[in-house]
Amino acid sequence: MDSNQSPYQAIEIKNLCLTLTSAAGPVSVLKNIDLSIKTGEIVGIVGPSGSGKTSLLMVMSGLESATEGIVKIAGTSLKNLDEDALARFRRDNIGIVFQSFHLVPTMTALENVALPLEFSGCRDSLERATEELNSIGLKQRLNHYPSQLSGGEQQRVALARAFVGRPSILLADEPTGSLDRSSSDLIIKTLFGLQAKYGTTLILVTHAQKLASRCSRIVHLADGRALREEGAEEPFILNNGEQ
Repeated sequence: MDSNQSPYQAIEIKNLCLTLTSAAGPVSVLKNIDLSIKTGEIVGIVGPSGSGKTSLLMVMSGLESATEGIVKIAGTSLKNLDEDALARFRRDNIGIVFQSFHLVPTMTALENVALPLEFSGCRDSLERATEELNSIGLKQRLNHYPSQLSGGEQQRVALARAFVGRPSILLADEPTGSLDRSSSDLIIKTLFGLQAKYGTTLILVTHAQKLASRCSRIVHLADGRALREEGAEEPFILNNGEQ
């Protein structure tokens, strides 16, 4: 979608609170988060382990329900959707990439990428999946199973699967976290190439400075709160001293 034509913010979060139940009792995971992200924007979410980064992505995707507050994604309030409607909304609007690739082990790379298209009733799912994999340099890996692919190749397949349905928003949770440097560099190139190609709103949780530095904004979380925001040209330092 052209960001100049969008009638809404891609993501609008106000007074978001998330409380989860544990064996020790209720745990306040997110506390009064306010966050507004424009269509087509690239935003990095950083902070120490346990600061609520992944939980924030889970709420944005509708995989976790906010305890309090307003969560609007692509102009739709998630609070108004039941489970079936949420599943359809995710299918049509949101792509998700995880640190662990979550590929179906019994399916080839091509079948993994075609899967979300088949769920949506697309008649040319295999053709579109083939085109997506070819565009990121995996033409020779179409019929390989995940166990036959390197970690970097598996993550590229996961990226192709996330983008093939042309989601307006892509959520990525540590997409380079389990990869070596050369594989990470290729994933970064692929991720931002696909984002630029489709104009996707991109939200990244990361500890990697090289990845966060590509974002237009960086949001710092600590103890479930958004402490501050800054431009990506300013180096970030995590509470544990990582840069």
